[in-house]
Amino acid sequence: MLVSEVGEFGLIEVLAGVIGPDPEGAGANGFRLTLGIGDDTAAWETSWATELATTDTVVEGVHFTRDTTPWADLGWKLMAANVSDIAAMGGLPLYSLVTLGLPADTQVEDIRALYEGMLEAARKYDVSIVGGDIVRSPTMFITLSLNGVHSGKPMLRSTAQPGYQVAVSGYLGSSAGGLRLMLEGMEADAEADAFLRRAHRRPEPHVQQGLLISQAGVGVAMDVSDGLLDDLSKLCTASGVGAEVRSDAVPVHPLLQRAFPHDALDMALNGGEDYLLLFAAPADVMSRAIEKLGPPAAIIGEITDGPAGTVRLLEPSGEARDVNVRGWDHFK
Repeated sequence: MLVSEVGEFGLIEVLAGVIGPDPEGAGANGFRLTLGIGDDTAAWETSWATELATTDTVVEGVHFTRDTTPWADLGWKLMAANVSDIAAMGGLPLYSLVTLGLPADTQVEDIRALYEGMLEAARKYDVSIVGGDIVRSPTMFITLSLNGVHSGKPMLRSTAQPGYQVAVSGYLGSSAGGLRLMLEGMEADAEADAFLRRAHRRPEPHVQQGLLISQAGVGVAMDVSDGLLDDLSKLCTASGVGAEVRSDAVPVHPLLQRAFPHDALDMALNGGEDYLLLFAAPADVMSRAIEKLGPPAAIIGEITDGPAGTVRLLEPSGEARDVNVRGWDHFK
């Protein structure tokens, strides 16, 4: 069945049925939802928290293709990307709004699958989808916004200082490995193939890790969505500092190493959509944070006194070189 056959309000009824009603007084992460789907806005109650908000849009042919991303996986990934933004502040995700731009010949079952994927991720991270909008569009796009909260002071990109240690909360490059397997039709052993494809299609944002490092006193963080070196450069630019990264300290999953023995490090440095955390802190704070996280979280380098935004890669041989960031850019 096409969306043009059921119409906007028919599709809204379908999606409201997929989402289901919220139990009386229920809410995300302990915040009481007072109005859900069906009114002009959603509403919820807060009292003690700093509120956070983020949004993300994906456009077919630019950010995803149906050849590499099934609808349910697209839904999961879009929700995960927004949850990761909240995690990067050390916050808890709460309520989400979804806007759909759909061609008239879109299949209703495809959109149902999209929502089912979003809901899988939402349930895992205690998020409620509470409304949105649907419009006709010549090109499919989906915009998801997400609110969150932090009980104290959110972590920022802009407060790193020279001498701070730099760390990541997990393995890097696995999503890039999965994407390359799919785009190039490459073969890997069954274990590596399954792991890498899932890493790309079903990334798992580091919400609990964000809470832990924030509680440990970390005040500088962002998520790795566009690639480690690219995102570290952004953090350094925001803080007016530079950074050095030790290539042999960057955590790379053994299955990525096995599938791409010659390219795994490059994927870890430049691949995007891992949705883990990049953070910086003084040595004493970092020690507490890394102890709370445990492996594969790792200290990978240090903040320097500049130039602002410059990242230098330190090789095991002792060679040091400035790097050109090659992460995702919407207009390149």
